[in-house]
Amino acid sequence: MHTFLETERLVLRPFTDADADADHLFALDDDPEVMRFINGGKPASRETIQRQTLPRLLHDYPCWGTRGYWATEEKATGVFLGWFEFCPLDEHSGAVVELGYRLNKTAWGKGYATEGSRALTSKGFTDLGVERITANTMAVNTRSRRVMEKSGLSFLRHFTGDWPEAIEGSEHGEVEYGLTRTDWERPR
Repeated sequence: MHTFLETERLVLRPFTDADADADHLFALDDDPEVMRFINGGKPASRETIQRQTLPRLLHDYPCWGTRGYWATEEKATGVFLGWFEFCPLDEHSGAVVELGYRLNKTAWGKGYATEGSRALTSKGFTDLGVERITANTMAVNTRSRRVMEKSGLSFLRHFTGDWPEAIEGSEHGEVEYGLTRTDWERPR
């Protein structure tokens, strides 16, 4: 299977049609703790995975000729850990991308989200022509905010988005973090 990116402990690969039949996507989106800051922890349905989630994960971006979501496996075991998002905000320009991640609870607290985010940031700025990376989360999602910070992104703003259905914590709004190529290239 094609590998998009490898780190010391992770393999990021494109999603394939074979992932449609795998239980790992359903288990990920069906976990109330994993989905707490996405939809309030509501259970997933296999139909939603098939009709909405998988087409998004399989989408190729014309500006890169490749995907923007990457199935993530533990390198040593091949176990599915979740996915990373590194998607251009404009279909035809990879200059600005959104960084995101969704990992199984078993992967939490091990530094995988930071490791994958840093590797994608480096690949984006060195190989893909990215000029700016952005990432958003709920203001109360302190774990995700910490990953963004440890990955080199800086707090940009606090804002209130339109939630189709309010979930616990959404009343505190959302936050945006970002990193430019210029800032990334600066000596630390």
